[in-house]
Amino acid sequence: MKLFPIVPENFKMDGGACFGVVPKAIWEKFAKADEHNLIPLASRCLLADTGEKVILVDTGMGNKQSDKFFGFYHLFDAAGLEHSLALHNYTPDQVTDVILTHLHFDHVGGAVKWSGDGKTPELVFPNATYYCSKAQWETAMEPNPREKASYFEENLLPLYESGHLEFIHDEGKFCHGVELEIKNGHSIGQIVPLFDVQGHTLAYMADFIAAVGNIPLPYIPSFDIDPVLSMQEKEEFLNRAVEKNYVLFFEHDYDNECCTLKHTPKGVRADKIFSLASFMSDHIPAGK
Repeated sequence: MKLFPIVPENFKMDGGACFGVVPKAIWEKFAKADEHNLIPLASRCLLADTGEKVILVDTGMGNKQSDKFFGFYHLFDAAGLEHSLALHNYTPDQVTDVILTHLHFDHVGGAVKWSGDGKTPELVFPNATYYCSKAQWETAMEPNPREKASYFEENLLPLYESGHLEFIHDEGKFCHGVELEIKNGHSIGQIVPLFDVQGHTLAYMADFIAAVGNIPLPYIPSFDIDPVLSMQEKEEFLNRAVEKNYVLFFEHDYDNECCTLKHTPKGVRADKIFSLASFMSDHIPAGK
């Protein structure tokens, strides 16, 4: 299996919102804020080439919303999905499967683009089957007031109406080498994909654990719909991840791509921090 980071854009958000009730004096040790209290975040998707499938996990924000909307997120280095795929010698036509961890705009926006007329939706990956959990789809179709602003019809309905969208109903095997878990603290039905790399498990964290700075249990973003459940889910996962030596791959950590974990007197914390490329070179023989 080959794994590559795909970064269509980076952006900024309020640092306090990213760490919830944790005071700035503490969370700023993990993410330095600018004069507007904004911290840099990545839209770091993941491309997995299993030899039989070419799987993309999440798609970033895309470019369908207005300049005013994107102005709230201070996008930078926004080269787009096609450019990031090309850096690894892939094209959108080669992608066979798109796993959408959940349907918030910054994870699904890049799945659909406007055609040349600027108003007709087109799938960015025309040969792919798209997947999200059934529970997340139902949430997106009838969103609660807290999440409503994160779901846009133009990101979602074209996937369904095209016939290219399939629902994940339960946790378990997706394909050879890929397992899916489902978490509900951040948003109902968020998928966490696990990839088997030569016997080592790499977990795509999405918004379950957005960054190294979110590993401590209380460091829950204010966006989570059920912070207590998020803490419970995170505690179970982190303890299992230490025991089984998982590698965590972060979608939104601007500075850090991957880490392993360790037990400390204060709880589970990051151990070794490294790039995905270094992890792959350590575990995949040349030419494989």
